[in-house]
Amino acid sequence: MISLQWIYWLGGLYLGWVAWQGWRDKANPRRLANALFWGLLAAMLLTADRLPAAVVGAVVVALACLAGFGGLGRGHYRESSAEEKAAEAARLGNRLFWPALLIPLVAVLVAVPLADLQIGGHRLFGKDHTTLVGLGLACLLATLAACRLTRQSPATAVEQSRRLIDAIGWAAILPLLLATLGSVFAAAGVGDAVAALVQQVIPVQNRFVVVLAYALGMALFTMIMGNAFAAFPVMTAGIGLPLLVQLHGADAASLAAIGMLSGYCGTLLTPMAANFNLVPAALLELKDSNAVIRQQVATALPLLACNVLLMYFIVFR
Repeated sequence: MISLQWIYWLGGLYLGWVAWQGWRDKANPRRLANALFWGLLAAMLLTADRLPAAVVGAVVVALACLAGFGGLGRGHYRESSAEEKAAEAARLGNRLFWPALLIPLVAVLVAVPLADLQIGGHRLFGKDHTTLVGLGLACLLATLAACRLTRQSPATAVEQSRRLIDAIGWAAILPLLLATLGSVFAAAGVGDAVAALVQQVIPVQNRFVVVLAYALGMALFTMIMGNAFAAFPVMTAGIGLPLLVQLHGADAASLAAIGMLSGYCGTLLTPMAANFNLVPAALLELKDSNAVIRQQVATALPLLACNVLLMYFIVFR
């Protein structure tokens, strides 16, 4: 049975390799910080389920200190020349996108039609977190497909991914940390506080007004937190479940899907989503650090309006 634990182990082995290569990269002035940061993260993916909570908490604090005091650095990486890259791009054309398209395709196949697939009377995929298992397998298959398409070895793929992950740095794990923070907020009762506030401000018997509050709340809280996964538990506990599902009878599954998409609209509009909006600007050496956000406004706002209408007409049955 392929469970989520296998994906954690695979991710841990990958980050362990990144840490080892970072340790050996003497061209990186901060190679020790890089190696320790990715090494600790690899250890958590490999062993966190068997460690005391205090140890895991200490590692999280250590990661924050490594990222905050000086951050991570970039070293030397084996790269093709600009001429070789241009020649490969011309040879492959739009086929370069095929491996990327494999990711959503495989993830959906594993999560929906193949979720209950059995071999010899045993489930191929675990009963829990099937979507995440599918996503992990999809990323692995996409990497292998990209290697086959570009005639490169898996080692080259991992080396180039190290170059990118070093360039992004600590922001690569920002979504995970913010999602965890959202769960902490929900457990602390922030959702109940939001529910009480919303009930005082808006007419909760008006279905459209509540839909509008939920969609806009997801987008705005995502802009504050920098991640829709952080906003989701708070806004869903405060507005989605008590007011839309329980009071107005909304379908929870479709509500959650459109609610997350509303949150992603906020992701397009905030510098807090550093790994999405600020890191690309830095990698492209743009003069305006908010240039990516400015280009996304024209997409985010109409999409948010569409989400409000979709939510109003789809989730109530």
